[in-house]
Amino acid sequence: MEGDADIARTAALFADPARVRVLMALSDGRALAASVLAAEARLTAQGVSAHLAKLREAGLVVAEKSGRHRFYRLAGPDTADVLETLARLSPTQPVTSLREGTRAQALRAARTCYDHLAGRLGVAVTAALLEREALVTLDGEPSTRRREGDQISAQLKKHPYALGPRATRVFGDLGVDLDAVAAQRRPLLRFCLDWSEQRHHLAGGLGAAVAARFTELGWVRERGKAHRALRVTDAGVTELRDRLGIRLS
Repeated sequence: MEGDADIARTAALFADPARVRVLMALSDGRALAASVLAAEARLTAQGVSAHLAKLREAGLVVAEKSGRHRFYRLAGPDTADVLETLARLSPTQPVTSLREGTRAQALRAARTCYDHLAGRLGVAVTAALLEREALVTLDGEPSTRRREGDQISAQLKKHPYALGPRATRVFGDLGVDLDAVAAQRRPLLRFCLDWSEQRHHLAGGLGAAVAARFTELGWVRERGKAHRALRVTDAGVTELRDRLGIRLS
């Protein structure tokens, strides 16, 4: 017989600020070297190795070897979901420098949530898809606002969305092949409750495809190798306005 899940043991891994910085650096789905993670968490090489060993033992991260180097990534999107949930429930940290303030603002403006768009950009794209009937709601509420009864989790187990009558046309205009995405093994439609905007953003296979397409087209760029904030390029500002009616201030 098995007892209850040992939540406290897993939760303790998220109680260390440096370890959380390591996990946050990995939350966009990439694999990063220990040296990059050490710089992100402001740790020594020995310090980050100790944290990574604990995270690997708990099954939260996995290691990939490439030549003489070892790279680390999240074991799956569940860990990123936990981070998003904790961020939404947690108070903001005091900003003590211009660099920290700029970074905090950048994360709220546009970021990746594992492999899809989040922040104001992710929410705006989801709302625009809804307005253009690429997505429709099934509960009579034509918005991305949080619904009563939404579980306190980053990814919603149940969501009120479906593909709309103009889905093929709208996503096709963005260069996203719906049939190809639907043929993948992962769910086509998933939605997260964005921690900074308190609204839904598109996740799942379709959310990942949209984010990958925006990157491929050069509409968004990474702000740094160990920073999941995104920068919308000048081309992106123009295309998002013309194709989806999104006006970024």
